[in-house]
Amino acid sequence: MAQETDFSFNVPPEFEKITKNIKSIAVGLIAVLVVFSSFYTVETEEVGVITRFGKYISKAQPGLNFKIPFIDKVQYVPVRRQLKDEFGYRTATAGVNSTYRKAGYGGESLMLTGDLNLADVEWVIQYRIDDPYNYLFKVRNPDETLRDISETAMRQIVGDRTVDEVITVGRAEVA
Repeated sequence: MAQETDFSFNVPPEFEKITKNIKSIAVGLIAVLVVFSSFYTVETEEVGVITRFGKYISKAQPGLNFKIPFIDKVQYVPVRRQLKDEFGYRTATAGVNSTYRKAGYGGESLMLTGDLNLADVEWVIQYRIDDPYNYLFKVRNPDETLRDISETAMRQIVGDRTVDEVITVGRAEVA
């Protein structure tokens, strides 16, 4: 007959207290994580767009707000700020003595005029987002779309004029 062996261990009571304390600490940390991930802050110049599983739910106004943790996501859209897009150059450092970087952006500013001359036209568009829902969900790649539309419009305007008009008299019309 086979002899049965007892593989039970004598666990000291201090070890049971330690494991109970570790479990309590882990549950407490998870609870704190859930509470802190439930609240978020929307800045004064933004609107928070809340999505639940990718579907639009609502807009959140500036201030402290609540969301369902790990289910709701918030995207911040700057609706009270004037945004800008630069063509032909980029601002390297903004401030009192701003510096600009032109290398690598010449292709978007070189345009063929109506009299078949080449003009280097640099410009800036300024815009504001009125409806964050339409901005996020109704247009695919809104920033690229805005850049493409602006560049197309400028190329059409410059292409309809002579190089002299673009540089001198028609400069105000182009702007």
